[in-house]
Amino acid sequence: MIDIELIRNNTEDVKRRIARKGVNPESIDEVKRLDKQKRALQTECEAFQSRLNLLSKEISKEFGQKKLDLVTEASQVGAEVDKIKPRLEEMDADLRKAIMQLPNLPLDDVIDGASDKNNKTIYEKGDVKKLDFIPKDHIELAKLHDLIDFDAASAASGSRFVYLKNKLAILDFALMRFGLDEVVKKGFVPVLPPILLKKEVMEAAGYLQQGEDEIYHTQDDLYLAGTAEQPLLALHANQTINADKLPLRYVGYSSCFRREAGSYGKDVKGMIRMHQFQKLEMFSFVEPEKAEEEHLFIRQIEEELMQKLEIPYRVVDICVGDLGASAAKKWDIEAWMAGQNEYRETHSCSNCTEFQSRRMNIKYRSSAGTKFVATINGTVFSERPLIAILENNQNKDGSIVIPKVLVPYCGFDLIK
Repeated sequence: MIDIELIRNNTEDVKRRIARKGVNPESIDEVKRLDKQKRALQTECEAFQSRLNLLSKEISKEFGQKKLDLVTEASQVGAEVDKIKPRLEEMDADLRKAIMQLPNLPLDDVIDGASDKNNKTIYEKGDVKKLDFIPKDHIELAKLHDLIDFDAASAASGSRFVYLKNKLAILDFALMRFGLDEVVKKGFVPVLPPILLKKEVMEAAGYLQQGEDEIYHTQDDLYLAGTAEQPLLALHANQTINADKLPLRYVGYSSCFRREAGSYGKDVKGMIRMHQFQKLEMFSFVEPEKAEEEHLFIRQIEEELMQKLEIPYRVVDICVGDLGASAAKKWDIEAWMAGQNEYRETHSCSNCTEFQSRRMNIKYRSSAGTKFVATINGTVFSERPLIAILENNQNKDGSIVIPKVLVPYCGFDLIK
């Protein structure tokens, strides 16, 4: 949620930045109008309340008719306060609703662009192997080694679900445990969070205003998490944290559910865009002035993980049109997929500044006062790196070499 003080005092800058995300800047004028009306009514209510307090003191000092007159006036003033309070609550709700519809403001160094086609590669790392044979994609390799059953999953659940089997199922556990061990060494506290969430949590995380059609919704009015970022945000809901406890760093493991409603015909082959998948997610609560430093720290961890798996990758700067509602700045990491002859996203990391914490009411207390924390999130691993491992590490005979760092976790060094 955007700070109302920022909207009041830096209106034109807020309009400029909100327009970069494709939002009509006139929406800021509407927020200011509602805010002005609410503050005027609040001033009126406070004046009546002040008069009521004064009358209460005078009543205790008077007798007879004078006291009766004061009681009558106090009753009238109290009635005015009672009339104003519901209107004030309604105005406050209208103002909050209007602000909640606004996305986070992009940082000024976010590049321009309308869609993912305008994202920019910062650099590439790792050597793409030159194979002397035509590589198979992960679908062909999975059939060869009986690693994935797409047909049975489709019969059981519909399209974009899979059964991972045999050594790929073991490799999935190995990848996640490797990632967990690595980030715990960096100071992240492991968490197994709930994945059925209340509406207010999804709203606070910024996933309903512009993407509710992406989220599975139950008959109990609960939402299935699309990432552990959402329940990890709620871990400190309505709390004030002492500044000396920051940063608070968590790594959550969860099943994730996404409807992928807008992706028909796009990256739908195999395991690229699944309705259900497993994921490890980093999440940090930090002081706002340290948010950019933490954002880079999380990206560096993601890169280290890819380097240890020996998967070639590139770092992508996400343009303003592809940021999403909650992010002020975002980077993606895309892994080279030899069987598809292109890079595919495996990681993202976002600086959400104080946007989510204002909505979830998470603050920190320091000698300078009480302020809202900043939140940063980043992928450790989803199941997409499995695709890169299968496709990049294949041999001509179809066998697949397991990355050395995963061998102690899975107990084998080759799928053949």
